[in-house]
Amino acid sequence: MSTKEKINVSLLPEHVAIIMDGNGRWATSHGRPRIFGHKNGVTAVREVTEAAAELGIKYLTLYAFSTENWSRPRVEIDALMGLLLETVGNQLSTLQKNNIRLQTIGDIEQLPPKTKKALENAILQTKDNTRMCLILALNYSSRWEIVEAVKHISHKVKAGILKEEDINDEIFSAHLTTANIPDPELMIRTSGEYRISNYLLWQSAYTELYFTNVLWPDFRKEDFYNAILDYQGRERRFGKTGEQVAKKTITSI
Repeated sequence: MSTKEKINVSLLPEHVAIIMDGNGRWATSHGRPRIFGHKNGVTAVREVTEAAAELGIKYLTLYAFSTENWSRPRVEIDALMGLLLETVGNQLSTLQKNNIRLQTIGDIEQLPPKTKKALENAILQTKDNTRMCLILALNYSSRWEIVEAVKHISHKVKAGILKEEDINDEIFSAHLTTANIPDPELMIRTSGEYRISNYLLWQSAYTELYFTNVLWPDFRKEDFYNAILDYQGRERRFGKTGEQVAKKTITSI
């Protein structure tokens, strides 16, 4: 039985988030500049997107560019933006053919005009696709997102649109860039690093974390299937005891 065949499709996470890490180290190991790793990472993006869609996962979020990444060398930033522009253009027909919707989270207003225009066009062209939603986190950081949410809520309270006593988890979540996206049940990070790097901090309160030593350009469908299998072997308790979860499971059968 293959790894894919071992997956219980009735227990899939609805939303998987990925930190695509290791492009630079992969390039260095091949004696090439960092952008070489980013270019080869596109293959991993395609493989994982296909794997997620084939399984029936509804939301896949990829951490493509953080607000902190602007501090990298200018030549690398320019190359990344050019690669993003090229990839979005090349993959638009594939997204359409496979009924995949493209979305972004983050402040894309700060991206280069050509890159921003290509993204907005792809988002518009795929808006009615229903098989899966592919979300790119671009110029994104969770602290930025949370601060922006606080600002928006404060403005509404000041304007009398919202009462302070009405603010709760649901209200706060509704003011995040992920307002219409379910929280991720599984977060994968490649390259052997054990941190979530300012990524979906609010949304990941009860997310299962999966770390792998595989560098992102080497990440393939089989690696994704292994992460899903690991997730399916865990007990998600949300603050309850194991006995409570087991009792609820038995009751729902």
